[in-house]
Amino acid sequence: MTALALLLSLPAPKTQASRIEELKKDIEAKNSEIKKIEEEIEKYQQEINKSLKQAATLKNAIYRLNATIKKLNTSIYLTEKQIEATSLEIERLNLEIILTQQKIFSNKKGLAESLRRINEAESQSLVEIILKHPHLSDFFNDLERLETFQKEVHTALKSLTDLKASLEAKNEELKKKKEDLQAYRARVIDQKILTDASRRQKSILLSRTKNREAAYRKLVSQRLAQKEALEREIRQLEAQLRIEIDPSSLPPAGHGVLGYPLKNLVLKSCWKGNPKGNCITQFFGNTDFATKNPQIYKGVGHRGVDFRASIGTPVYAAEDGVVRFAYRDKVCPNAYYGGKWILIDHPNNLSTLYAHLSLIKVYNGQKVKRGQLIGYSGNTGYVTGPHLHFTVLATKAVRITGENGEPPYISRVCGKELKIPLAPHNGYLNPLSYL
Repeated sequence: MTALALLLSLPAPKTQASRIEELKKDIEAKNSEIKKIEEEIEKYQQEINKSLKQAATLKNAIYRLNATIKKLNTSIYLTEKQIEATSLEIERLNLEIILTQQKIFSNKKGLAESLRRINEAESQSLVEIILKHPHLSDFFNDLERLETFQKEVHTALKSLTDLKASLEAKNEELKKKKEDLQAYRARVIDQKILTDASRRQKSILLSRTKNREAAYRKLVSQRLAQKEALEREIRQLEAQLRIEIDPSSLPPAGHGVLGYPLKNLVLKSCWKGNPKGNCITQFFGNTDFATKNPQIYKGVGHRGVDFRASIGTPVYAAEDGVVRFAYRDKVCPNAYYGGKWILIDHPNNLSTLYAHLSLIKVYNGQKVKRGQLIGYSGNTGYVTGPHLHFTVLATKAVRITGENGEPPYISRVCGKELKIPLAPHNGYLNPLSYL
Protein backbone atom coordinates (compact mmCIF):
# COMPACT_ATOMS: atom_id res chain seq x y z
CA MET A 1 0.00 0.00 0.00
CA THR A 2 1.34 3.47 -0.93
CA ALA A 3 1.87 6.29 1.57
CA LEU A 4 -1.08 8.16 0.06
CA ALA A 5 -3.38 5.15 0.37
CA LEU A 6 -2.33 4.77 3.98
CA LEU A 7 -3.21 8.39 4.66
CA LEU A 8 -6.63 7.95 3.08
CA SER A 9 -7.40 4.93 5.26
CA LEU A 10 -6.14 6.33 8.58
CA PRO A 11 -8.51 5.33 11.43
CA ALA A 12 -9.95 7.96 13.75
CA PRO A 13 -8.03 8.50 16.99
CA LYS A 14 -9.22 5.83 19.42
CA THR A 15 -10.24 8.17 22.23
CA GLN A 16 -12.40 10.36 19.97
CA ALA A 17 -13.97 7.42 18.15
CA SER A 18 -14.81 5.62 21.41
CA ARG A 19 -16.26 8.84 22.86
CA ILE A 20 -18.54 9.16 19.82
CA GLU A 21 -19.83 5.62 20.42
CA GLU A 22 -20.43 6.42 24.11
CA LEU A 23 -22.36 9.55 23.12
CA LYS A 24 -24.55 7.58 20.70
CA LYS A 25 -25.52 5.18 23.50
CA ASP A 26 -26.20 8.09 25.90
CA ILE A 27 -28.36 9.83 23.27
CA GLU A 28 -30.34 6.62 22.71
CA ALA A 29 -30.93 6.32 26.48
CA LYS A 30 -32.06 9.97 26.67
CA ASN A 31 -34.48 9.49 23.77
CA SER A 32 -35.96 6.44 25.52
CA GLU A 33 -36.44 8.55 28.68
CA ILE A 34 -38.00 11.36 26.64
CA LYS A 35 -40.53 8.93 25.17
CA LYS A 36 -41.66 7.86 28.67
CA ILE A 37 -42.07 11.50 29.77
CA GLU A 38 -44.13 12.21 26.63
CA GLU A 39 -46.42 9.32 27.55
CA GLU A 40 -46.87 10.83 31.03
CA ILE A 41 -47.77 14.20 29.47
CA GLU A 42 -50.33 12.47 27.25
CA LYS A 43 -51.91 10.95 30.39
CA TYR A 44 -52.36 14.42 31.91
CA GLN A 45 -53.74 15.68 28.60
CA GLN A 46 -56.36 12.92 28.64
CA GLU A 47 -57.36 13.99 32.17
CA ILE A 48 -57.74 17.59 30.98
CA ASN A 49 -59.79 16.52 27.94
CA LYS A 50 -62.02 14.40 30.17
CA SER A 51 -62.62 17.32 32.52
CA LEU A 52 -63.66 19.54 29.59
CA LYS A 53 -66.56 17.17 28.85
CA GLN A 54 -67.79 17.26 32.45
CA ALA A 55 -70.07 19.81 34.04
CA ALA A 56 -68.63 23.23 34.86
CA THR A 57 -68.27 22.94 38.63
CA LEU A 58 -65.72 24.34 41.07
CA LYS A 59 -64.44 20.83 41.78
CA ASN A 60 -63.93 20.19 38.07
CA ALA A 61 -62.28 23.61 37.54
CA ILE A 62 -59.77 22.91 40.34
CA TYR A 63 -59.21 19.37 39.04
CA ARG A 64 -58.45 20.74 35.57
CA LEU A 65 -56.07 23.38 36.93
CA ASN A 66 -54.22 20.75 38.99
CA ALA A 67 -53.90 18.51 35.91
CA THR A 68 -52.69 21.50 33.90
CA ILE A 69 -50.03 22.37 36.48
CA LYS A 70 -48.85 18.73 36.54
CA LYS A 71 -48.71 18.68 32.74
CA LEU A 72 -46.77 21.96 32.58
CA ASN A 73 -44.29 20.79 35.23
CA THR A 74 -43.80 17.53 33.33
CA SER A 75 -43.36 19.53 30.12
CA ILE A 76 -40.58 21.50 31.84
CA TYR A 77 -38.91 18.21 32.83
CA LEU A 78 -39.33 16.93 29.27
CA THR A 79 -37.76 20.07 27.81
CA GLU A 80 -34.80 19.79 30.20
CA LYS A 81 -34.25 16.20 29.03
CA GLN A 82 -34.48 17.37 25.41
CA ILE A 83 -31.84 19.99 26.20
CA GLU A 84 -29.58 17.28 27.67
CA ALA A 85 -30.08 15.06 24.59
CA THR A 86 -29.38 17.97 22.24
CA SER A 87 -26.23 18.90 24.21
CA LEU A 88 -24.96 15.33 23.73
CA GLU A 89 -25.82 15.55 20.02
CA ILE A 90 -23.83 18.79 19.77
CA GLU A 91 -20.83 17.17 21.52
CA ARG A 92 -21.03 14.20 19.13
CA LEU A 93 -21.20 16.48 16.09
CA ASN A 94 -18.28 18.56 17.35
CA LEU A 95 -16.13 15.42 17.67
CA GLU A 96 -17.14 14.23 14.22
CA ILE A 97 -16.26 17.66 12.79
CA ILE A 98 -12.82 17.49 14.43
CA LEU A 99 -12.24 14.01 12.97
CA THR A 100 -13.35 15.16 9.54
CA GLN A 101 -10.98 18.15 9.74
CA GLN A 102 -8.12 15.80 10.69
CA LYS A 103 -8.87 13.57 7.70
CA ILE A 104 -8.94 16.61 5.41
CA PHE A 105 -5.55 17.73 6.77
CA SER A 106 -4.09 14.23 6.22
CA ASN A 107 -5.47 14.05 2.69
CA LYS A 108 -4.08 17.48 1.86
CA LYS A 109 -0.59 16.35 2.94
CA GLY A 110 -0.84 13.18 0.85
CA LEU A 111 -2.16 15.13 -2.14
CA ALA A 112 0.65 17.70 -1.87
CA GLU A 113 3.28 14.92 -1.84
CA SER A 114 1.74 13.24 -4.89
CA LEU A 115 1.59 16.51 -6.83
CA ARG A 116 5.23 17.24 -5.93
CA ARG A 117 6.41 13.86 -7.26
CA ILE A 118 4.35 14.20 -10.45
CA ASN A 119 5.72 17.68 -10.97
CA GLU A 120 9.29 16.34 -10.59
CA ALA A 121 8.65 13.57 -13.11
CA GLU A 122 7.06 15.91 -15.67
CA SER A 123 9.89 18.47 -15.37
CA GLN A 124 12.52 15.95 -16.65
CA SER A 125 13.46 16.07 -20.31
CA LEU A 126 13.36 13.01 -22.57
CA VAL A 127 17.20 12.84 -22.62
CA GLU A 128 17.26 12.93 -18.77
CA ILE A 129 14.72 10.15 -18.59
CA ILE A 130 16.65 7.94 -21.10
CA LEU A 131 19.99 8.57 -19.34
CA LYS A 132 18.38 7.82 -15.98
CA HIS A 133 17.04 4.48 -17.22
CA PRO A 134 19.77 2.35 -18.91
CA HIS A 135 17.16 -0.36 -19.47
CA LEU A 136 14.00 0.37 -21.44
CA SER A 137 11.95 -1.85 -19.11
CA ASP A 138 12.83 0.43 -16.17
CA PHE A 139 11.55 3.39 -18.13
CA PHE A 140 8.19 1.71 -18.79
CA ASN A 141 7.93 0.63 -15.14
CA ASP A 142 8.35 4.25 -14.09
CA LEU A 143 5.68 5.30 -16.58
CA GLU A 144 3.31 2.73 -15.06
CA ARG A 145 4.06 4.01 -11.56
CA LEU A 146 3.44 7.58 -12.74
CA GLU A 147 0.07 6.53 -14.15
CA THR A 148 -0.77 4.85 -10.82
CA PHE A 149 0.25 8.03 -9.01
CA GLN A 150 -2.07 10.11 -11.18
CA LYS A 151 -4.96 7.79 -10.34
CA GLU A 152 -4.11 8.19 -6.64
CA VAL A 153 -4.15 11.97 -7.03
CA HIS A 154 -7.60 11.74 -8.63
CA THR A 155 -8.78 9.52 -5.75
CA ALA A 156 -7.33 11.94 -3.21
CA LEU A 157 -9.06 14.90 -4.86
CA LYS A 158 -12.39 13.03 -4.84
CA SER A 159 -11.89 12.06 -1.18
CA LEU A 160 -11.01 15.64 -0.29
CA THR A 161 -14.13 16.95 -2.05
CA ASP A 162 -16.33 14.41 -0.25
CA LEU A 163 -14.77 15.23 3.14
CA LYS A 164 -15.32 18.94 2.54
CA ALA A 165 -18.99 18.33 1.69
CA SER A 166 -19.32 16.13 4.79
CA LEU A 167 -17.78 18.84 6.97
CA GLU A 168 -20.12 21.49 5.57
CA ALA A 169 -23.14 19.23 6.19
CA LYS A 170 -22.03 18.56 9.79
CA ASN A 171 -21.54 22.29 10.37
CA GLU A 172 -25.08 22.99 9.11
CA GLU A 173 -26.43 20.21 11.34
CA LEU A 174 -24.56 21.69 14.28
CA LYS A 175 -26.07 25.13 13.64
CA LYS A 176 -29.55 23.55 13.58
CA LYS A 177 -28.88 21.69 16.85
CA LYS A 178 -27.74 24.91 18.53
CA GLU A 179 -30.89 26.68 17.31
CA ASP A 180 -32.97 23.80 18.71
CA LEU A 181 -31.14 24.11 22.02
CA GLN A 182 -31.92 27.82 22.22
CA ALA A 183 -35.58 27.09 21.40
CA TYR A 184 -35.73 24.40 24.11
CA ARG A 185 -34.30 26.81 26.69
CA ALA A 186 -36.81 29.49 25.70
CA ARG A 187 -39.58 26.89 26.01
CA VAL A 188 -38.51 26.06 29.59
CA ILE A 189 -38.85 29.73 30.51
CA ASP A 190 -42.29 29.89 28.84
CA GLN A 191 -43.49 26.74 30.60
CA LYS A 192 -42.39 28.12 33.97
CA ILE A 193 -44.30 31.36 33.30
CA LEU A 194 -47.39 29.36 32.35
CA THR A 195 -47.09 27.14 35.44
CA ASP A 196 -46.86 30.18 37.72
CA ALA A 197 -49.88 31.75 35.97
CA SER A 198 -51.92 28.56 36.44
CA ARG A 199 -51.02 28.45 40.13
CA ARG A 200 -52.07 32.11 40.52
CA GLN A 201 -55.31 31.38 38.68
CA LYS A 202 -56.01 28.49 41.06
CA SER A 203 -55.24 30.65 44.12
CA ILE A 204 -57.48 33.48 42.86
CA LEU A 205 -60.31 31.05 42.14
CA LEU A 206 -60.08 29.52 45.61
CA SER A 207 -59.84 32.90 47.34
CA ARG A 208 -62.86 34.30 45.50
CA THR A 209 -65.04 31.25 46.00
CA LYS A 210 -63.79 30.18 49.46
CA ASN A 211 -63.96 26.68 47.99
CA ARG A 212 -67.77 26.90 47.87
CA GLU A 213 -69.73 25.74 44.85
CA ALA A 214 -72.42 28.42 45.29
CA ALA A 215 -69.80 31.18 45.20
CA TYR A 216 -68.29 29.64 42.07
CA ARG A 217 -71.68 29.57 40.37
CA LYS A 218 -72.19 33.23 41.23
CA LEU A 219 -68.72 34.11 39.86
CA VAL A 220 -69.42 32.26 36.60
CA SER A 221 -72.80 33.99 36.31
CA GLN A 222 -71.21 37.43 36.78
CA ARG A 223 -68.55 36.72 34.14
CA LEU A 224 -71.16 35.43 31.71
CA ALA A 225 -73.21 38.59 32.21
CA GLN A 226 -70.09 40.70 31.53
CA LYS A 227 -69.33 38.70 28.41
CA GLU A 228 -72.86 39.04 27.08
CA ALA A 229 -72.81 42.79 27.70
CA LEU A 230 -69.49 43.16 25.91
CA GLU A 231 -70.68 40.98 23.03
CA ARG A 232 -73.76 43.17 22.61
CA GLU A 233 -71.57 46.27 22.48
CA ILE A 234 -69.29 44.69 19.90
CA ARG A 235 -72.21 43.53 17.72
CA GLN A 236 -73.67 47.06 17.80
CA LEU A 237 -70.34 48.49 16.66
CA GLU A 238 -69.96 45.89 13.90
CA ALA A 239 -73.53 46.44 12.71
CA GLN A 240 -72.52 50.02 11.84
CA LEU A 241 -69.69 48.83 9.58
CA ARG A 242 -70.30 48.45 5.85
CA ILE A 243 -67.77 47.30 3.29
CA GLU A 244 -67.81 45.82 -0.19
CA ILE A 245 -65.33 42.96 -0.56
CA ASP A 246 -64.21 41.93 -4.05
CA PRO A 247 -64.20 38.10 -4.01
CA SER A 248 -61.39 38.06 -6.59
CA SER A 249 -59.13 39.86 -4.10
CA LEU A 250 -59.24 36.83 -1.80
CA PRO A 251 -57.43 33.53 -2.40
CA PRO A 252 -59.70 30.76 -3.69
CA ALA A 253 -60.78 28.30 -1.04
CA GLY A 254 -58.61 25.24 -0.79
CA HIS A 255 -56.64 22.98 1.53
CA GLY A 256 -53.29 24.42 2.60
CA VAL A 257 -53.94 28.08 1.76
CA LEU A 258 -53.31 28.59 5.48
CA GLY A 259 -51.20 26.37 7.71
CA TYR A 260 -52.51 24.79 10.90
CA PRO A 261 -52.26 27.08 13.96
CA LEU A 262 -51.73 24.02 16.18
CA LYS A 263 -49.76 20.82 15.80
CA ASN A 264 -51.64 17.50 15.94
CA LEU A 265 -54.68 19.34 14.58
CA VAL A 266 -57.70 17.22 13.62
CA LEU A 267 -60.41 18.91 11.55
CA LYS A 268 -63.15 16.82 13.18
CA SER A 269 -65.59 17.39 16.00
CA CYS A 270 -64.31 16.49 19.45
CA TRP A 271 -67.75 15.16 20.30
CA LYS A 272 -67.97 12.54 17.54
CA GLY A 273 -65.83 9.42 17.59
CA ASN A 274 -63.47 10.75 20.29
CA PRO A 275 -60.69 11.83 17.89
CA LYS A 276 -57.21 12.27 19.33
CA GLY A 277 -55.34 15.53 18.95
CA ASN A 278 -56.53 19.13 18.92
CA CYS A 279 -60.00 18.64 17.44
CA ILE A 280 -62.86 21.11 16.91
CA THR A 281 -65.09 22.01 19.86
CA GLN A 282 -67.20 24.54 17.88
CA PHE A 283 -67.43 25.09 14.14
CA PHE A 284 -67.95 28.32 12.19
CA GLY A 285 -71.39 29.86 11.66
CA ASN A 286 -74.76 28.95 13.10
CA THR A 287 -73.65 26.03 15.23
CA ASP A 288 -75.91 24.39 17.81
CA PHE A 289 -74.20 26.39 20.56
CA ALA A 290 -74.55 29.67 18.66
CA THR A 291 -78.21 28.94 17.91
CA LYS A 292 -78.93 28.07 21.55
CA ASN A 293 -77.25 31.28 22.75
CA PRO A 294 -78.88 34.03 20.65
CA GLN A 295 -78.24 36.54 23.45
CA ILE A 296 -74.54 36.22 22.61
CA TYR A 297 -74.42 35.56 18.87
CA LYS A 298 -77.46 37.61 17.78
CA GLY A 299 -78.22 35.27 14.91
CA VAL A 300 -74.92 35.89 13.09
CA GLY A 301 -73.32 32.70 14.33
CA HIS A 302 -69.90 31.81 15.65
CA ARG A 303 -67.25 34.00 13.99
CA GLY A 304 -64.42 31.45 13.97
CA VAL A 305 -63.47 27.87 14.84
CA ASP A 306 -62.67 26.70 18.37
CA PHE A 307 -59.94 24.07 18.69
CA ARG A 308 -59.42 21.99 21.80
CA ALA A 309 -56.06 23.03 23.22
CA SER A 310 -55.03 22.86 26.86
CA ILE A 311 -53.16 25.70 28.55
CA GLY A 312 -49.61 25.95 27.24
CA THR A 313 -50.19 24.40 23.81
CA PRO A 314 -47.90 26.16 21.28
CA VAL A 315 -49.76 28.31 18.71
CA TYR A 316 -48.22 28.98 15.29
CA ALA A 317 -48.70 31.61 12.58
CA ALA A 318 -50.92 30.22 9.83
CA GLU A 319 -49.04 32.13 7.11
CA ASP A 320 -46.27 34.67 6.54
CA GLY A 321 -47.38 38.13 7.59
CA VAL A 322 -47.12 41.10 9.93
CA VAL A 323 -48.55 41.28 13.45
CA ARG A 324 -51.06 44.11 13.31
CA PHE A 325 -51.85 43.89 17.02
CA ALA A 326 -51.06 41.73 20.05
CA TYR A 327 -53.53 42.41 22.90
CA ARG A 328 -52.57 41.35 26.41
CA ASP A 329 -55.94 41.53 28.20
CA LYS A 330 -55.01 43.89 31.05
CA VAL A 331 -58.09 46.12 30.87
CA CYS A 332 -61.11 43.86 31.27
CA PRO A 333 -59.77 40.39 32.17
CA ASN A 334 -62.04 37.34 32.33
CA ALA A 335 -64.84 39.16 30.56
CA TYR A 336 -63.64 40.30 27.14
CA TYR A 337 -64.35 37.41 24.79
CA GLY A 338 -60.91 37.27 23.19
CA GLY A 339 -58.73 37.56 26.29
CA LYS A 340 -55.16 37.74 25.04
CA TRP A 341 -55.27 37.78 21.23
CA ILE A 342 -53.07 38.29 18.16
CA LEU A 343 -54.13 39.64 14.77
CA ILE A 344 -51.83 38.94 11.79
CA ASP A 345 -52.22 40.43 8.28
CA HIS A 346 -51.07 38.19 5.42
CA PRO A 347 -49.97 39.09 1.85
CA ASN A 348 -52.88 37.08 0.38
CA ASN A 349 -55.40 39.67 1.75
CA LEU A 350 -56.45 37.39 4.62
CA SER A 351 -56.00 38.16 8.32
CA THR A 352 -55.98 35.59 11.11
CA LEU A 353 -57.00 36.09 14.74
CA TYR A 354 -55.80 33.84 17.59
CA ALA A 355 -57.73 34.33 20.85
CA HIS A 356 -57.84 33.16 24.50
CA LEU A 357 -54.04 32.86 24.62
CA SER A 358 -52.16 32.39 27.87
CA LEU A 359 -48.85 33.87 26.68
CA ILE A 360 -47.96 36.04 23.67
CA LYS A 361 -44.53 35.75 22.01
CA VAL A 362 -44.77 38.46 19.32
CA TYR A 363 -45.13 42.25 19.20
CA ASN A 364 -46.96 44.81 17.07
CA GLY A 365 -45.37 45.26 13.65
CA GLN A 366 -43.28 42.09 13.85
CA LYS A 367 -42.85 40.06 10.67
CA VAL A 368 -43.63 36.38 11.16
CA LYS A 369 -43.21 33.27 9.03
CA ARG A 370 -45.68 30.47 8.45
CA GLY A 371 -45.29 27.94 11.27
CA GLN A 372 -43.51 30.38 13.62
CA LEU A 373 -44.37 30.16 17.33
CA ILE A 374 -46.46 33.23 18.23
CA GLY A 375 -47.90 32.25 21.61
CA TYR A 376 -49.53 29.58 23.77
CA SER A 377 -53.20 28.67 24.07
CA GLY A 378 -55.05 29.24 27.31
CA ASN A 379 -58.31 30.35 28.87
CA THR A 380 -58.05 34.15 29.04
CA GLY A 381 -61.19 36.18 28.49
CA TYR A 382 -64.52 34.52 29.14
CA VAL A 383 -64.27 30.81 28.40
CA THR A 384 -65.83 27.64 29.79
CA GLY A 385 -62.54 25.82 29.24
CA PRO A 386 -59.13 26.34 27.61
CA HIS A 387 -59.13 26.37 23.82
CA LEU A 388 -57.89 28.30 20.79
CA HIS A 389 -60.40 30.51 19.01
CA PHE A 390 -59.17 30.88 15.40
CA THR A 391 -60.76 33.44 13.06
CA VAL A 392 -60.09 34.23 9.40
CA LEU A 393 -61.09 37.63 8.01
CA ALA A 394 -60.72 39.69 4.86
CA THR A 395 -57.86 42.06 5.74
CA LYS A 396 -59.63 45.04 4.17
CA ALA A 397 -62.62 44.50 6.49
CA VAL A 398 -60.80 44.49 9.86
CA ARG A 399 -60.62 47.55 12.09
CA ILE A 400 -59.09 47.85 15.57
CA THR A 401 -60.64 50.45 17.83
CA GLY A 402 -58.27 53.25 18.80
CA GLU A 403 -55.68 52.24 16.18
CA ASN A 404 -54.67 53.84 12.85
CA GLY A 405 -57.18 56.66 13.09
CA GLU A 406 -60.08 54.49 14.25
CA PRO A 407 -62.11 56.04 17.07
CA PRO A 408 -61.32 54.69 20.56
CA TYR A 409 -63.89 52.57 22.32
CA ILE A 410 -64.75 53.00 26.01
CA SER A 411 -66.64 49.95 27.22
CA ARG A 412 -69.74 50.54 29.30
CA VAL A 413 -69.03 47.22 31.02
CA CYS A 414 -65.45 47.97 32.09
CA GLY A 415 -65.51 51.75 31.99
CA LYS A 416 -62.12 51.58 30.24
CA GLU A 417 -60.81 51.76 26.69
CA LEU A 418 -60.73 48.41 24.93
CA LYS A 419 -58.81 47.46 21.81
CA ILE A 420 -61.24 45.39 19.77
CA PRO A 421 -60.88 43.91 16.26
CA LEU A 422 -64.11 44.72 14.42
CA ALA A 423 -65.41 43.61 11.03
CA PRO A 424 -68.78 43.61 9.25
CA HIS A 425 -70.57 40.28 8.92
CA ASN A 426 -69.27 39.64 5.39
CA GLY A 427 -65.69 40.20 6.56
CA TYR A 428 -65.65 36.91 8.50
CA LEU A 429 -64.64 33.82 6.53
CA ASN A 430 -64.89 30.14 7.39
CA PRO A 431 -61.39 29.02 8.49
CA LEU A 432 -62.06 25.46 7.32
CA SER A 433 -62.27 26.79 3.74
CA TYR A 434 -58.57 27.61 3.87
CA LEU A 435 -56.91 25.13 6.29
